[in-house]
Amino acid sequence: MSLPEPRDPAQPYRVCLVCLGNICRSPMAEQVVRTELERAGLDGAVRVDSAGTGSWHIGSPMDDRAASTLRIHGYLTDHVARRFDPEWFADRDLVLAMDADNQADLVRVAPAGDRDRIRLFLSFAADGGPHAEVPDPYYGGDDGFTTVLNMIEGASKGLVSEIAQTLRRR
Repeated sequence: MSLPEPRDPAQPYRVCLVCLGNICRSPMAEQVVRTELERAGLDGAVRVDSAGTGSWHIGSPMDDRAASTLRIHGYLTDHVARRFDPEWFADRDLVLAMDADNQADLVRVAPAGDRDRIRLFLSFAADGGPHAEVPDPYYGGDDGFTTVLNMIEGASKGLVSEIAQTLRRR
């Protein structure tokens, strides 16, 4: 499945990664995707951010376990949690949910014409499939964050490859 075309070809391609609280999965994915974009030489052509569908962590930093896992693997950890605003659909080219519940929440608030811009993030992993989900590690141990990071790294490589193809078609 190809990516949606950019809303404005003169602007960077905009991707928003979304989980429940925006303190674990989506900020981890944001940092990994940014790193992959830099490696591919696309960091100036693509803007990535993240948000949550819930409001209880707004203004909080990334979960300590998520930040620790990223640091151990050489990623940045700067982050302040925020909630996804449905008005953002107007300027995001692609909105990627971490799981089916997040996806359903996004579809529920999306304008009808923007629902095709919402996908599951893990669908970009070589072994992900269209219904694959990134599990929420919040209530588990540290090893769950490493497992999630591995999943995110695989999906990030696939996503960046797809974005590169989409941008070449411009």
